[in-house]
Parts: sequence; C-alpha cells; structure tokens
Amino acid sequence: MPLALRRLGTDSQAMEWRDEGALLTMRLHGESSAIIEVFTAAHGRHAGVVRGGASRRMAALLQPGSQLAVTWRARLDDHLGSYVVEPVRTRAGVLSDRLALAGLNAVCAMLHVALPEREAHPLLWRNSVALLDRLESGQPWVPDYLRWELMLLEELGFGLDLTSCAVTGSRDDLCYVSPKSGRAVSRAGAGEWAARLLPLPQVLMGQGAAFGQEAVQGMALTGHFLTRCLEPVLKDRALPEARARLMDLLARGLGEGGRGEE
Repeated sequence: MPLALRRLGTDSQAMEWRDEGALLTMRLHGESSAIIEVFTAAHGRHAGVVRGGASRRMAALLQPGSQLAVTWRARLDDHLGSYVVEPVRTRAGVLSDRLALAGLNAVCAMLHVALPEREAHPLLWRNSVALLDRLESGQPWVPDYLRWELMLLEELGFGLDLTSCAVTGSRDDLCYVSPKSGRAVSRAGAGEWAARLLPLPQVLMGQGAAFGQEAVQGMALTGHFLTRCLEPVLKDRALPEARARLMDLLARGLGEGGRGEE
C-alpha cells in the first residue's frame, strides 16, 4: 500500500515514500545506474535513480510494464531522488505474443507522454494495471485497450460524449463523432456533413467486434483527440511510435479478437 511522504531521521529535509506501480521507461545513468520512470498509485508518473540498475541482474526486472514495489528517497521533495525496487510482477508472458507486447509498449509510451509528472491518477492507475494484466492473460483485450484510451482522454480533461446525438438528441444509430466537439452524431443528424465527421466504431459503444477495421477506426478516433489535447507536449510530433506500431498490427489483422500470432 502507498505510504504518505515522510521525513527521514535527523535530517529534517530528507524525504521518503513507498508505493507500487508499473515501470514506463528506463535509461542508463552513468556506468552502473539507471533512471526509471514508474506510474505509481499515489504519486503518479515519478522518476528516480536505481543504483546498480544497469546490471544484468536488474535487466529482467527493469522492463516496461513490470510491476514494482518502490521506495523513493531524496533530500528534498523536488529532487530526482533514488529508488529501491522489488518485483511484484514481471509480465514476461507478453514476450511470446507480438500483439500483446505491442499493446504493453503502447500503454507505457502513452502514459509517459500524456501524464504530468508527480500527479496522481488513482482511477487511471487501477485501470492501467488491469489492462496490463489482461494483456498477459491470453484473453481478448483490444476492447479494453480502446476503452482505456477513452479513459485517458477523460483524465486529461478531453472526455468524449458518446451518449447521444449532438444534433437530434437521439441515443439511437450513433455512427459519427464531431472532430471539434467530441460529441456523437447519429446517421440522421449527420446528413450531408457525414463526410466531415469521424466514424464511430460500435466497439467504443460496447458493441461489435474489436479487430481489423473496427479497431483501427477506434484508435484513429481516440488518436485524433489525443493528438489535439497533447499538442503542447508533442509540439508538432506524432503520438508515440509504440502506439503507431500497435495500430499497424491491428490494421494488418494480426490477432483477431486481441490474440497475437507469430
């Protein structure tokens, strides 16, 4: 369970907290250490140095998606600080499933890009961990991923309204989404403007299949709004390559229903 930030020992400025989270990124630091970024339950996306993190012994543990129990320490709260990490779950099972591995990398990359540092998102954290677990389960997970991107938009303050038609108010035959307002539009409400609207795949409404064209349309829809809301962060760059890789595999029909193949 996450612990509140506390001061250490006789040094009134020293800080420490404990939490659990999923590793998002790792990069080497110096000759023997690594800087990792973890999406934690109570402390959000948070970085720190792992002493000895560059060693072979730590290599299998410090992989994207690994679930870790972490203890963070620093002299001051705004310092980078250091981590002591313990394994909770490695999620190595996705390595044998090309599509699931692409999904895991996309989740980690999107969290890294989208979330402000050190800002807690407890609901998103719970759903992210559940999605990472689902990826390793061997069960269909693509609908879960698409719903997860909808939740990510909601957490960022750009939630879509897919409950009723923005034009007629009807809840029936919702087929499109306005690229400006993010509101659903029915077939009747779209009329001659249909070509200017984004297709709304039924999988995002909790109906229909979630592979091939349906999955690609779902990612194109969420990607449009993710690109827009993350514009200050992306600065004319595209969304992460890991997400594009997942979309490409889905477009090629790999793993119908969410199960990858070699």
